[in-house]
Amino acid sequence: MSMRPLKQDLSIFEKLGLEREPIAIKYEYFKPEGFEQLDKALGLCEMVKEAEQREHPFYITVDNENCAGKGALGMASGPSWAEAGLIGEKMGYFRDARENMRLTTHYEVFKQGVVNYAVYSKLSQLTFEPDLLVCVGTADQAEVILRAMTYSTGDIYESKATPVFQCSWLYTYPHVTGKINYITTGLGIGMKARKVYPSGLVIVSIPANWIPIIAQNLREIPFVLPFWTKSREAWMEEENAEMASLDQAARDAGLVGDSS
Repeated sequence: MSMRPLKQDLSIFEKLGLEREPIAIKYEYFKPEGFEQLDKALGLCEMVKEAEQREHPFYITVDNENCAGKGALGMASGPSWAEAGLIGEKMGYFRDARENMRLTTHYEVFKQGVVNYAVYSKLSQLTFEPDLLVCVGTADQAEVILRAMTYSTGDIYESKATPVFQCSWLYTYPHVTGKINYITTGLGIGMKARKVYPSGLVIVSIPANWIPIIAQNLREIPFVLPFWTKSREAWMEEENAEMASLDQAARDAGLVGDSS
């Protein structure tokens, strides 16, 4: 089935200078037209990295996912022993199964059968309106994206994750809740074991409702704030001068008393 063509201009994301190109994801009930199915099986946490390295977009089905990600996408139900927390205890992730079982109550996943296909595309090859836009970069680059989020909204930075099943926090939680989420690589057990990314990068997952806001704000904000290029002392001097100016303006307006 065809998907809604891309109408918004997302080229501003290219100016972030990310070493890894942003990846767009689209979730579909029916088979998407015009895309080839991925020719291998990977964990859901590996799909974005795979898309970064592919020359063309692709889609996946339940047969392409060989970890717990198929459960996050609602393509298959998880085994009862997993929900009982036994795997976490067996693998040494948790002291007892109960801790792992308790963890499962926090996940946001798709209802079974609602999503049967997931399409992945590099930003430069994007032809459809995405459900998620995933950016992988340094902390400095992630800071720009998150600052673009709060710039016109005042929303807080909020990272949600668990040591296991991090694919749900990156690829289902943002879509279900409409909230941006970000995770630092190296904190997730499965992703680290599969050697998906080196530790210390930041993965930012942007749901559809936020994509145009982030794009517009990225066009307005400086990627590097002017005072970051100054010394600590120069920045403090400038900040103190600005605060003193505001104090004086407030006193002149009779809004505060003279503290001297």
